[in-house]
Amino acid sequence: MTSSRTRVDIPWTSATFQSVLACSLIGVMGVPLISPLLPDLRAVFGISDAQAGLVITAYTLPGVFLTPFIGLLSDRLGRRTVVLPLLFLFGLAGGGIALEPSFRGVLALRFLQGVGGSGLMVLAITLIGDFYDGERRNTVMGINGSAIGIGAAAYPLLGGALAAMHWNVPFAFFGLSLAVGAVALFTLEEPEIEDTPAMRTYVSRVVSAVLVPRALGLWAAAFLTFFLFYGGVLTALSLLLSDVHGLSAGQIGALFSMVSIANASIASQYGRISHRFEPQELVALGFVGFGVSLLGIWAAPTPILISAMLLCFGLGFGLVMPSLNTSVTSLVSGELRASMMGVLTSMLWLGQTVGPVAFTSVASAAFDDPVRGYRLLLLFWGTATLVSGGLVFLALVRRN
Repeated sequence: MTSSRTRVDIPWTSATFQSVLACSLIGVMGVPLISPLLPDLRAVFGISDAQAGLVITAYTLPGVFLTPFIGLLSDRLGRRTVVLPLLFLFGLAGGGIALEPSFRGVLALRFLQGVGGSGLMVLAITLIGDFYDGERRNTVMGINGSAIGIGAAAYPLLGGALAAMHWNVPFAFFGLSLAVGAVALFTLEEPEIEDTPAMRTYVSRVVSAVLVPRALGLWAAAFLTFFLFYGGVLTALSLLLSDVHGLSAGQIGALFSMVSIANASIASQYGRISHRFEPQELVALGFVGFGVSLLGIWAAPTPILISAMLLCFGLGFGLVMPSLNTSVTSLVSGELRASMMGVLTSMLWLGQTVGPVAFTSVASAAFDDPVRGYRLLLLFWGTATLVSGGLVFLALVRRN
Protein backbone atom coordinates (compact mmCIF):
# COMPACT_ATOMS: atom_id res chain seq x y z
CA MET A 1 0.00 0.00 0.00
CA THR A 2 0.98 3.61 -0.45
CA SER A 3 0.31 6.16 2.26
CA SER A 4 1.23 9.57 0.86
CA ARG A 5 -1.55 12.12 0.73
CA THR A 6 -1.06 15.11 -1.54
CA ARG A 7 -3.62 17.43 -2.97
CA VAL A 8 -3.90 17.12 -6.74
CA ASP A 9 -5.56 19.91 -8.71
CA ILE A 10 -7.92 18.83 -11.47
CA PRO A 11 -7.11 20.71 -14.73
CA TRP A 12 -10.70 21.67 -15.52
CA THR A 13 -9.70 24.66 -17.69
CA SER A 14 -7.17 22.72 -19.75
CA ALA A 15 -8.18 22.32 -23.41
CA THR A 16 -6.43 18.95 -23.44
CA PHE A 17 -8.39 17.71 -20.44
CA GLN A 18 -11.65 18.93 -21.96
CA SER A 19 -10.82 17.18 -25.25
CA VAL A 20 -10.13 13.92 -23.41
CA LEU A 21 -13.47 14.06 -21.58
CA ALA A 22 -15.28 14.93 -24.81
CA CYS A 23 -13.70 11.98 -26.64
CA SER A 24 -14.70 9.61 -23.84
CA LEU A 25 -18.27 10.90 -23.71
CA ILE A 26 -18.60 10.64 -27.48
CA GLY A 27 -17.08 7.16 -27.54
CA VAL A 28 -19.45 5.77 -24.90
CA MET A 29 -22.51 7.31 -26.58
CA GLY A 30 -22.90 4.76 -29.39
CA VAL A 31 -24.98 2.08 -27.64
CA PRO A 32 -26.85 3.59 -24.65
CA LEU A 33 -28.22 6.56 -26.62
CA ILE A 34 -30.12 4.37 -29.08
CA SER A 35 -30.92 1.33 -26.92
CA PRO A 36 -34.36 2.70 -25.87
CA LEU A 37 -35.53 2.99 -29.49
CA LEU A 38 -34.66 -0.55 -30.63
CA PRO A 39 -38.31 -1.68 -30.26
CA ASP A 40 -39.40 1.24 -32.51
CA LEU A 41 -36.98 0.16 -35.22
CA ARG A 42 -38.94 -3.06 -35.67
CA ALA A 43 -41.95 -1.12 -36.92
CA VAL A 44 -39.93 1.46 -38.86
CA PHE A 45 -38.06 -1.13 -40.95
CA GLY A 46 -40.37 -4.15 -40.56
CA ILE A 47 -37.67 -6.26 -38.90
CA SER A 48 -37.51 -8.91 -36.17
CA ASP A 49 -36.06 -8.64 -32.67
CA ALA A 50 -32.89 -10.40 -33.80
CA GLN A 51 -32.45 -7.98 -36.71
CA ALA A 52 -32.96 -5.01 -34.40
CA GLY A 53 -30.18 -6.38 -32.22
CA LEU A 54 -27.85 -6.18 -35.23
CA VAL A 55 -27.93 -2.39 -34.85
CA ILE A 56 -25.94 -2.92 -31.64
CA THR A 57 -23.74 -5.73 -32.97
CA ALA A 58 -22.76 -3.79 -36.09
CA TYR A 59 -21.47 -1.02 -33.84
CA THR A 60 -19.56 -3.17 -31.34
CA LEU A 61 -18.01 -5.63 -33.81
CA PRO A 62 -15.28 -3.30 -35.21
CA GLY A 63 -13.88 -2.72 -31.74
CA VAL A 64 -12.99 -6.39 -31.31
CA PHE A 65 -10.61 -6.39 -34.29
CA LEU A 66 -9.62 -2.83 -35.10
CA THR A 67 -8.65 -1.16 -31.83
CA PRO A 68 -5.10 -2.61 -31.71
CA PHE A 69 -4.49 -1.30 -35.23
CA ILE A 70 -5.94 2.10 -34.37
CA GLY A 71 -3.51 2.23 -31.47
CA LEU A 72 -0.65 1.26 -33.77
CA LEU A 73 -1.53 4.03 -36.22
CA SER A 74 -1.67 6.51 -33.37
CA ASP A 75 1.77 5.48 -32.14
CA ARG A 76 3.19 5.74 -35.65
CA LEU A 77 1.40 8.80 -37.05
CA GLY A 78 0.54 10.82 -33.93
CA ARG A 79 -2.53 11.21 -31.74
CA ARG A 80 -4.13 14.17 -33.53
CA THR A 81 -3.71 12.55 -36.93
CA VAL A 82 -5.89 9.64 -35.82
CA VAL A 83 -8.33 11.03 -33.26
CA LEU A 84 -9.64 13.91 -35.39
CA PRO A 85 -10.74 11.72 -38.35
CA LEU A 86 -12.36 9.30 -35.90
CA LEU A 87 -14.43 12.10 -34.37
CA PHE A 88 -15.64 13.18 -37.80
CA LEU A 89 -16.30 9.57 -38.90
CA PHE A 90 -18.37 8.91 -35.77
CA GLY A 91 -20.46 12.04 -36.32
CA LEU A 92 -20.95 11.65 -40.08
CA ALA A 93 -21.80 7.94 -39.99
CA GLY A 94 -24.07 8.16 -36.95
CA GLY A 95 -25.75 11.36 -38.08
CA GLY A 96 -26.23 9.90 -41.56
CA ILE A 97 -28.71 7.38 -40.18
CA ALA A 98 -31.04 10.30 -39.41
CA LEU A 99 -31.51 10.64 -43.18
CA GLU A 100 -33.53 7.38 -43.03
CA PRO A 101 -31.56 4.99 -45.25
CA SER A 102 -32.58 1.36 -45.79
CA PHE A 103 -31.96 -1.10 -42.98
CA ARG A 104 -28.86 -2.38 -44.74
CA GLY A 105 -27.69 1.21 -44.98
CA VAL A 106 -28.27 1.62 -41.24
CA LEU A 107 -26.09 -1.41 -40.49
CA ALA A 108 -23.32 -0.20 -42.81
CA LEU A 109 -23.32 3.25 -41.21
CA ARG A 110 -23.38 1.74 -37.72
CA PHE A 111 -20.31 -0.35 -38.59
CA LEU A 112 -18.44 2.77 -39.71
CA GLN A 113 -19.58 4.61 -36.62
CA GLY A 114 -18.29 1.72 -34.50
CA VAL A 115 -14.84 2.13 -36.06
CA GLY A 116 -14.81 5.73 -34.86
CA GLY A 117 -16.30 5.00 -31.45
CA SER A 118 -13.92 2.21 -30.49
CA GLY A 119 -10.89 4.28 -31.45
CA LEU A 120 -12.04 7.28 -29.43
CA MET A 121 -12.10 5.28 -26.21
CA VAL A 122 -8.57 4.04 -26.88
CA LEU A 123 -7.13 7.46 -27.62
CA ALA A 124 -8.83 9.27 -24.74
CA ILE A 125 -7.07 7.01 -22.23
CA THR A 126 -3.84 7.17 -24.24
CA LEU A 127 -3.86 10.98 -24.10
CA ILE A 128 -4.25 10.86 -20.32
CA GLY A 129 -1.16 8.68 -20.15
CA ASP A 130 0.69 11.05 -22.52
CA PHE A 131 -0.05 14.33 -20.78
CA TYR A 132 -0.26 13.36 -17.11
CA ASP A 133 1.75 11.22 -14.71
CA GLY A 134 1.88 10.27 -11.05
CA GLU A 135 -1.01 11.28 -8.81
CA ARG A 136 -2.44 13.65 -11.40
CA ARG A 137 -2.74 10.77 -13.87
CA ASN A 138 -4.67 8.74 -11.29
CA THR A 139 -6.96 11.68 -10.54
CA VAL A 140 -7.66 12.45 -14.20
CA MET A 141 -8.21 8.76 -14.92
CA GLY A 142 -10.81 8.64 -12.16
CA ILE A 143 -12.59 11.77 -13.38
CA ASN A 144 -12.64 10.33 -16.90
CA GLY A 145 -14.13 7.08 -15.58
CA SER A 146 -16.72 9.04 -13.63
CA ALA A 147 -17.69 11.00 -16.75
CA ILE A 148 -18.12 7.74 -18.67
CA GLY A 149 -20.34 6.39 -15.89
CA ILE A 150 -22.49 9.52 -15.85
CA GLY A 151 -22.81 9.40 -19.63
CA ALA A 152 -23.78 5.72 -19.60
CA ALA A 153 -26.52 6.52 -17.06
CA ALA A 154 -27.79 9.66 -18.79
CA TYR A 155 -27.72 8.61 -22.45
CA PRO A 156 -30.61 6.10 -22.24
CA LEU A 157 -32.81 8.80 -20.69
CA LEU A 158 -31.73 11.32 -23.34
CA GLY A 159 -32.20 8.78 -26.12
CA GLY A 160 -35.70 7.95 -24.95
CA ALA A 161 -36.65 11.64 -24.83
CA LEU A 162 -35.25 12.29 -28.30
CA ALA A 163 -36.94 9.18 -29.74
CA ALA A 164 -40.27 10.49 -28.46
CA MET A 165 -39.94 13.28 -31.06
CA HIS A 166 -39.11 10.92 -33.94
CA TRP A 167 -37.17 7.68 -34.22
CA ASN A 168 -34.27 9.27 -36.11
CA VAL A 169 -33.63 12.22 -33.77
CA PRO A 170 -31.22 10.27 -31.49
CA PHE A 171 -29.12 9.47 -34.55
CA ALA A 172 -29.01 13.14 -35.48
CA PHE A 173 -27.64 13.83 -32.00
CA PHE A 174 -24.51 11.87 -32.96
CA GLY A 175 -23.64 14.88 -35.10
CA LEU A 176 -22.41 16.51 -31.88
CA SER A 177 -19.17 14.65 -32.55
CA LEU A 178 -18.57 16.93 -35.56
CA ALA A 179 -18.61 19.98 -33.28
CA VAL A 180 -16.23 18.28 -30.85
CA GLY A 181 -13.91 17.44 -33.74
CA ALA A 182 -13.97 21.04 -34.99
CA VAL A 183 -13.02 22.37 -31.55
CA ALA A 184 -10.33 19.72 -31.06
CA LEU A 185 -8.86 20.64 -34.43
CA PHE A 186 -7.78 23.98 -32.98
CA THR A 187 -7.24 23.13 -29.30
CA LEU A 188 -5.89 19.57 -29.01
CA GLU A 189 -2.11 19.49 -28.78
CA GLU A 190 0.11 16.70 -30.03
CA PRO A 191 1.90 15.14 -27.04
CA GLU A 192 5.67 14.87 -27.07
CA ILE A 193 6.72 11.23 -27.18
CA GLU A 194 9.88 9.50 -28.22
CA ASP A 195 10.40 8.82 -31.90
CA THR A 196 9.04 5.42 -32.81
CA PRO A 197 11.55 2.85 -34.06
CA ALA A 198 11.44 1.01 -37.38
CA MET A 199 8.24 -0.97 -37.96
CA ARG A 200 9.81 -4.40 -37.39
CA THR A 201 11.39 -3.28 -34.12
CA TYR A 202 8.18 -1.54 -33.08
CA VAL A 203 5.99 -4.61 -33.71
CA SER A 204 8.49 -6.81 -31.87
CA ARG A 205 8.35 -4.51 -28.83
CA VAL A 206 4.55 -4.42 -28.85
CA VAL A 207 4.27 -8.21 -29.04
CA SER A 208 6.78 -8.59 -26.21
CA ALA A 209 4.90 -6.08 -24.06
CA VAL A 210 1.53 -7.73 -24.76
CA LEU A 211 2.87 -11.12 -23.59
CA VAL A 212 4.43 -9.92 -20.33
CA PRO A 213 2.77 -11.90 -17.47
CA ARG A 214 1.52 -8.72 -15.81
CA ALA A 215 -0.03 -7.59 -19.10
CA LEU A 216 -1.72 -10.97 -19.60
CA GLY A 217 -3.37 -10.53 -16.21
CA LEU A 218 -4.68 -7.13 -17.28
CA TRP A 219 -6.14 -8.54 -20.51
CA ALA A 220 -7.86 -11.33 -18.58
CA ALA A 221 -9.30 -8.88 -16.03
CA ALA A 222 -10.60 -6.61 -18.80
CA PHE A 223 -12.25 -9.49 -20.64
CA LEU A 224 -13.87 -10.91 -17.50
CA THR A 225 -15.16 -7.51 -16.37
CA PHE A 226 -17.19 -7.00 -19.54
CA PHE A 227 -18.01 -10.72 -19.84
CA LEU A 228 -19.68 -10.61 -16.45
CA PHE A 229 -21.34 -7.23 -16.96
CA TYR A 230 -22.79 -7.84 -20.42
CA GLY A 231 -23.45 -11.55 -19.93
CA GLY A 232 -24.40 -11.82 -16.28
CA VAL A 233 -26.03 -8.44 -15.64
CA LEU A 234 -27.28 -6.87 -18.86
CA THR A 235 -28.41 -10.19 -20.40
CA ALA A 236 -29.10 -12.89 -17.77
CA LEU A 237 -30.40 -10.52 -15.10
CA SER A 238 -32.49 -8.62 -17.64
CA LEU A 239 -34.28 -11.83 -18.62
CA LEU A 240 -34.74 -12.84 -14.98
CA LEU A 241 -36.22 -9.46 -14.07
CA SER A 242 -38.69 -9.81 -16.93
CA ASP A 243 -39.60 -13.50 -16.59
CA VAL A 244 -39.48 -13.87 -12.79
CA HIS A 245 -40.35 -10.41 -11.47
CA GLY A 246 -42.47 -9.16 -14.39
CA LEU A 247 -40.65 -5.84 -14.80
CA SER A 248 -41.08 -3.71 -17.90
CA ALA A 249 -38.22 -2.54 -20.09
CA GLY A 250 -38.36 0.90 -18.50
CA GLN A 251 -38.20 -0.52 -14.99
CA ILE A 252 -35.28 -2.78 -15.92
CA GLY A 253 -33.43 0.18 -17.43
CA ALA A 254 -33.94 2.18 -14.24
CA LEU A 255 -32.47 -0.66 -12.17
CA PHE A 256 -29.45 -0.95 -14.45
CA SER A 257 -28.74 2.76 -14.05
CA MET A 258 -27.68 1.90 -10.49
CA VAL A 259 -24.48 0.41 -11.94
CA SER A 260 -23.60 3.62 -13.76
CA ILE A 261 -24.43 5.82 -10.77
CA ALA A 262 -22.22 3.82 -8.42
CA ASN A 263 -19.48 3.60 -11.06
CA ALA A 264 -19.45 7.37 -11.53
CA SER A 265 -19.42 7.99 -7.78
CA ILE A 266 -16.49 5.72 -6.93
CA ALA A 267 -14.48 6.57 -10.06
CA SER A 268 -14.64 10.28 -9.20
CA GLN A 269 -12.79 9.45 -5.96
CA TYR A 270 -10.22 7.20 -7.63
CA GLY A 271 -7.44 9.74 -7.18
CA ARG A 272 -7.90 9.60 -3.40
CA ILE A 273 -8.38 5.84 -3.27
CA SER A 274 -5.19 5.27 -5.27
CA HIS A 275 -3.21 6.94 -2.45
CA ARG A 276 -4.01 3.94 -0.28
CA PHE A 277 -3.98 0.97 -2.66
CA GLU A 278 -1.98 -0.10 -5.68
CA PRO A 279 -3.87 -0.51 -9.00
CA GLN A 280 -3.52 -4.31 -8.89
CA GLU A 281 -5.04 -4.36 -5.42
CA LEU A 282 -7.96 -2.24 -6.59
CA VAL A 283 -8.61 -4.56 -9.54
CA ALA A 284 -8.77 -7.53 -7.16
CA LEU A 285 -10.98 -5.59 -4.75
CA GLY A 286 -13.28 -4.66 -7.64
CA PHE A 287 -13.68 -8.34 -8.52
CA VAL A 288 -14.66 -8.98 -4.91
CA GLY A 289 -17.40 -6.42 -5.50
CA PHE A 290 -18.46 -8.26 -8.68
CA GLY A 291 -18.65 -11.53 -6.77
CA VAL A 292 -20.68 -10.08 -3.91
CA SER A 293 -23.02 -8.46 -6.42
CA LEU A 294 -23.64 -11.61 -8.50
CA LEU A 295 -24.18 -13.75 -5.39
CA GLY A 296 -26.49 -11.10 -3.97
CA ILE A 297 -28.49 -11.02 -7.21
CA TRP A 298 -28.78 -14.82 -7.09
CA ALA A 299 -30.09 -14.71 -3.52
CA ALA A 300 -32.16 -11.49 -3.62
CA PRO A 301 -35.94 -12.13 -3.57
CA THR A 302 -37.06 -8.65 -4.65
CA PRO A 303 -36.08 -6.07 -7.29
CA ILE A 304 -35.26 -3.55 -4.53
CA LEU A 305 -32.59 -5.83 -3.10
CA ILE A 306 -31.34 -6.55 -6.60
CA SER A 307 -30.90 -2.80 -7.18
CA ALA A 308 -28.70 -2.66 -4.05
CA MET A 309 -26.56 -5.46 -5.48
CA LEU A 310 -26.26 -3.57 -8.75
CA LEU A 311 -24.84 -0.64 -6.80
CA CYS A 312 -22.21 -3.05 -5.50
CA PHE A 313 -21.35 -4.12 -9.05
CA GLY A 314 -21.00 -0.46 -10.04
CA LEU A 315 -18.63 0.18 -7.15
CA GLY A 316 -16.45 -2.67 -8.37
CA PHE A 317 -16.62 -1.32 -11.91
CA GLY A 318 -15.47 2.10 -10.70
CA LEU A 319 -12.41 0.52 -9.10
CA VAL A 320 -11.47 -1.88 -11.88
CA MET A 321 -11.66 0.25 -15.00
CA PRO A 322 -9.51 3.25 -13.89
CA SER A 323 -7.02 0.77 -12.40
CA LEU A 324 -6.75 -1.18 -15.65
CA ASN A 325 -6.32 2.03 -17.64
CA THR A 326 -3.70 3.36 -15.24
CA SER A 327 -1.81 0.06 -15.23
CA VAL A 328 -1.65 -0.19 -19.02
CA THR A 329 -0.62 3.43 -19.56
CA SER A 330 2.14 2.99 -16.97
CA LEU A 331 3.31 -0.36 -18.31
CA VAL A 332 5.07 0.97 -21.43
CA SER A 333 6.63 4.15 -22.77
CA GLY A 334 4.69 6.68 -24.82
CA GLU A 335 5.79 5.19 -28.13
CA LEU A 336 3.84 1.96 -27.41
CA ARG A 337 1.03 3.33 -25.25
CA ALA A 338 -1.74 3.61 -27.85
CA SER A 339 -1.11 0.10 -29.17
CA MET A 340 -1.32 -1.35 -25.66
CA MET A 341 -4.53 0.57 -24.97
CA GLY A 342 -5.84 -0.82 -28.24
CA VAL A 343 -5.26 -4.36 -26.99
CA LEU A 344 -6.98 -3.54 -23.70
CA THR A 345 -9.99 -2.07 -25.49
CA SER A 346 -10.14 -5.06 -27.81
CA MET A 347 -10.44 -7.30 -24.74
CA LEU A 348 -13.29 -5.16 -23.45
CA TRP A 349 -15.18 -5.38 -26.74
CA LEU A 350 -14.52 -9.14 -26.89
CA GLY A 351 -15.93 -9.61 -23.40
CA GLN A 352 -19.12 -7.72 -24.19
CA THR A 353 -19.53 -9.68 -27.42
CA VAL A 354 -18.93 -13.16 -25.93
CA GLY A 355 -20.69 -12.66 -22.57
CA PRO A 356 -24.33 -12.51 -23.72
CA VAL A 357 -23.85 -15.42 -26.14
CA ALA A 358 -22.14 -17.58 -23.49
CA PHE A 359 -24.76 -16.99 -20.78
CA THR A 360 -27.77 -17.53 -23.05
CA SER A 361 -26.27 -20.54 -24.85
CA VAL A 362 -25.27 -22.40 -21.69
CA ALA A 363 -28.55 -21.64 -19.93
CA SER A 364 -30.58 -22.85 -22.91
CA ALA A 365 -28.50 -25.89 -23.86
CA ALA A 366 -27.56 -27.27 -20.43
CA PHE A 367 -30.83 -26.70 -18.55
CA ASP A 368 -34.46 -27.58 -19.28
CA ASP A 369 -35.50 -24.27 -17.70
CA PRO A 370 -33.36 -21.29 -18.85
CA VAL A 371 -34.37 -19.32 -15.75
CA ARG A 372 -32.81 -22.01 -13.55
CA GLY A 373 -29.77 -21.95 -15.79
CA TYR A 374 -29.31 -18.20 -15.40
CA ARG A 375 -29.59 -18.45 -11.63
CA LEU A 376 -27.00 -21.23 -11.39
CA LEU A 377 -24.65 -19.33 -13.69
CA LEU A 378 -24.93 -16.29 -11.43
CA LEU A 379 -24.17 -18.53 -8.43
CA PHE A 380 -21.15 -20.08 -10.16
CA TRP A 381 -19.59 -16.85 -11.44
CA GLY A 382 -20.38 -14.98 -8.24
CA THR A 383 -18.64 -17.60 -6.11
CA ALA A 384 -15.66 -17.94 -8.47
CA THR A 385 -15.17 -14.17 -8.75
CA LEU A 386 -15.52 -13.51 -5.03
CA VAL A 387 -13.08 -16.25 -4.01
CA SER A 388 -10.45 -15.52 -6.68
CA GLY A 389 -10.65 -11.75 -6.22
CA GLY A 390 -10.42 -12.04 -2.45
CA LEU A 391 -7.43 -14.39 -2.55
CA VAL A 392 -5.55 -12.21 -5.03
CA PHE A 393 -6.29 -9.08 -2.98
CA LEU A 394 -4.99 -10.66 0.24
CA ALA A 395 -1.88 -11.92 -1.52
CA LEU A 396 -1.12 -8.51 -3.00
CA VAL A 397 -1.67 -6.69 0.30
CA ARG A 398 0.66 -9.07 2.14
CA ARG A 399 3.33 -8.73 -0.55
CA ASN A 400 3.21 -4.93 -0.53
